[in-house]
Amino acid sequence: MSAYACEPNKGSEPGVGWHWALQMSRFHNVWVLTRANNRSTIEEFRLTPEQQNHIHWVYFDLPPWAMTWKKGSRGVQVYYYLWQLAVWRRGLRLHREIGFDLLHHVTFGKYWVPCYLAFLPIKTILGPLGGGESTPPALTGAIRWPGRIFEFARNLARGLADLDLPARAIMRRASVVFATTEETKKRVERMGAARATVEAQVGMDDEQIEYFGRFPVRTETPFRLISIGRLLHWKGFHLGLQAFARFQQLCPDSEYWIVSDGPEARAWQQLAQRLGIASRVTFWGRLPQIADVYEKLAQSDVLVHPALHEAFGNVCLEALAAGRPVICLDTGGPGLQVTPACGFKAPVTSLEAAVQSMADAMTQLHRSPELRLRMAAAARQRVRSHFHWERKAEHMNAMYQEICQAGAGSKLRS
Repeated sequence: MSAYACEPNKGSEPGVGWHWALQMSRFHNVWVLTRANNRSTIEEFRLTPEQQNHIHWVYFDLPPWAMTWKKGSRGVQVYYYLWQLAVWRRGLRLHREIGFDLLHHVTFGKYWVPCYLAFLPIKTILGPLGGGESTPPALTGAIRWPGRIFEFARNLARGLADLDLPARAIMRRASVVFATTEETKKRVERMGAARATVEAQVGMDDEQIEYFGRFPVRTETPFRLISIGRLLHWKGFHLGLQAFARFQQLCPDSEYWIVSDGPEARAWQQLAQRLGIASRVTFWGRLPQIADVYEKLAQSDVLVHPALHEAFGNVCLEALAAGRPVICLDTGGPGLQVTPACGFKAPVTSLEAAVQSMADAMTQLHRSPELRLRMAAAARQRVRSHFHWERKAEHMNAMYQEICQAGAGSKLRS
């Protein structure tokens, strides 16, 4: 298992790598290639005796002098690419020693960065991979110029990456590529993936589901909407503010909380002023602890998450588990997570349609506590039935078995 990011008790990519390693060790002996930087947190975690028997950690990093490159988001990407190049030799030595049946690349889950371990002479599964999601063209005009420049550069970089010969060769070699969204699935198919299917990148374990399941559904006033996430242009909170301005005219006894910080903070505070809703919008900034963020979620009725492009959206999963309906755009990962039973998906055909649809959704949820209760129950059930890590692992194990049985004799422990 290739898991560059892999740490316990973490969200995002480190949590993805960790959970896939733990879950697949229920069925197989797993060697996990990960960064040496993750070693201390991994070894501090108390694994069960069975997990200790079936997970073998292999730590690898570039020489110390290369760490100077790992500064800022761009530096991380350069370091990660070079790590993928260098770790291939370590993987080849391990394969000659052990004789693996299957490689599963899990993190980073970026379709456009090649996992060079996939050139080992064994069956390969890639993903779930994301990164193929793009801002809907109709909504680009609502982004400030710095964000538009970023989107142009991002699209250009992905276009060039799609032509990368090693990346295309790896896609063709893979037995199956899991994509987080339909957008990414189409991209990996264009790069040569013979078999691609959509699979959510993130899940929840029993402890997490139980924790969020203890959040009571609110019925008291004021009615409160919340958005949680870095204040980056592609998070789309400017659309949430515009929708709230329309909704607030009909339902003045309402509030909108925005949690975290980022480069768009000042611009969006000014937008709230121009829209005349500044007194009803609270920008909480970055809170000290994740527990503080969850406390704000517990004090809110609805999550507003109009991300312009996102592979998954972990905050949507947390809100659903907490019984909070989600208002999102009908695109990307959130558009797959949310169903009409547990939230609202705004069309992305035009800016007017998106904003008005979100405002209408806010109005419906405000006026009907019964609707919020029904959606809360449906949201929690959806998390248990579609995003439980154990169920995800059982599905992945079936894929492991199918792929290995299709090749030469399997050594996988069942």
